[in-house]
Order: sequence, then structure tokens, then C-alpha cells
Amino acid sequence: MTINDLLIEGRKYLLDTKIEDIPLKVRLLVEHICNMNKFELVINHDKSVTEEQINDFELGLEKIKNNIPIQYITNHQEFMKLNFYVDENVLIPQPDTEVLVEEVIKYAKTLPTTSSTPIKILDLCTGSGAIAISLAKYIDNCEVTATDISSKALQIAKLNAEKNLVHTKIDFIDSDMFKNIDEKQFDIIVSNPPYIESDVISTLSKEVQNEPHIALDGGDDGLKFYRLIIKNAKNYLSENGKIFLEIGFDQKEKLFNLIEESKQFSNQTCIKDLSGNDRVIIFDKYPPV
Repeated sequence: MTINDLLIEGRKYLLDTKIEDIPLKVRLLVEHICNMNKFELVINHDKSVTEEQINDFELGLEKIKNNIPIQYITNHQEFMKLNFYVDENVLIPQPDTEVLVEEVIKYAKTLPTTSSTPIKILDLCTGSGAIAISLAKYIDNCEVTATDISSKALQIAKLNAEKNLVHTKIDFIDSDMFKNIDEKQFDIIVSNPPYIESDVISTLSKEVQNEPHIALDGGDDGLKFYRLIIKNAKNYLSENGKIFLEIGFDQKEKLFNLIEESKQFSNQTCIKDLSGNDRVIIFDKYPPV
């Protein structure tokens, strides 16, 4: 059996399922078991595969059929042109979140820094570490604190920081939101918190339901963690600190109302993603009276 045979047989096997993007997932699976990229697959399409590779391929197909995300099978996801290890203990980083990261990077470039005064960033609910690691990679002079309540997620985030050579710039803390954070002068607080309404999770795709619910569930109205951030963030921001939050496509007005009701922040703005959906809310700490 050749690489090309695997690609053909994989598509046939999944043809009658309701799985989306079958050709892409089969190709990614073959890339993984053959340790090749897509260009190498084309060049080596007539190369024979081993019995072990065939067995791994069949096991992978069965997982795809059972709605296990391909990223959990290959343990890989690209984000901000960086490579991340992912498994069932962390949410899979999505392209929409790159909008959040890009906005933080853009703002950070406007801040004055010196060797003794790096930009201090707090990433809440870090998960795989995608946000914290990307910021550490693309912002030269910064110190990042990244927190998560899941010790397994933090282990993965630390691994990813080492893989991407930024582990010396990030302090990972096991913390339920702000609970174990001592630093009180962050220039930037950023978060992609759980924001899906609890009773909506069961209506999502089977693949998404196989991601950790702790990273999806935002409480009855999806706003549980935003309320915590808005209530506590002012105590952890520097005088001119700024907050960047990823939001659901229909949460802008609710978040704006929460921010206004808090009477602690100003200048709230919203950035859309590439699909035209509201995706990132940015707001400032009120200056001291």
C-alpha cells in the first residue's frame, strides 16, 4: 500500500459519515503518520507505507469517525505561525483568536520600554499557552504571566513555551483567575475566557463537544468570567493599563453594558474578525482621580 492509497482509502472510509472537511483531515492524518508535510506527500505519493503506519492510520480514521478533533490525533495546531502541542486537556487554538493577539502586539509596540521596564502582560485562562507564547515571541521586551486553573493545561503550556523558545519570558501560575497573582502593575491584561452558555454546549458540533468543557463553559449566560475580570482587573492594572478580551459574536453589547456599569473603565472599543463578527473588546482603566 502506498501513501496515495492511504489518502484514497481514508476518504472512502469516511465518505458516508457526517464528518466535515474529510479530504483535509485524511491528509493531515497521513502527514502525521508518515512524518511529512503536504508537499512531501505529493512528491512521495507512490512510496510504500509500513504495516505499523497502516495500523496507525486505521486507528486515526476510527478516531476521526468518532468526532475526535484531528488536532488531538496529531497533537498539533498552528497558531500565529507557531507550532503548538494540543491534546484533550486544552482548547484547540483557533484563527479568530489571532485577531486578539495581533491587537495586543499592535498596542504593545506603542508602549515605551527599557531594559529595566519591560511590558508586563497577564494572560488569564491560558490553556495551551497560545496567546501568552505568541505575545512573548513577537513582543521583544515583555514579561508574561500566564494562569490557568487546570494543572494539566499548564503542563502543556509550559511544554509549548519550551518548544517555541520563550519559556524564560513567561511565568506560569496555577490560579483560579486572579486568586494566586501577586503582581499588581500589569500594562496589559488579555484573556480568551470560557464564554459559551452552559446549555448551548450540547448543541455544538460533536468535535467541539470533545474539547474540555471547562474551557468552553461560561455559565448560564456565558458572562461568568467576564464579570470576574471586570470586577477585579482594575486592582491588577498599572495606571494606564489596558484590557483585551475575546468575545462571542453576539456578546458585544452585553459586555459594553457590564463595563459601563462597573464605572471602572473607559474607551471601550470592539474589533471584528475576518468574518466580520465582533471578536475583541478593548478598554482602558480609568485614570486616578
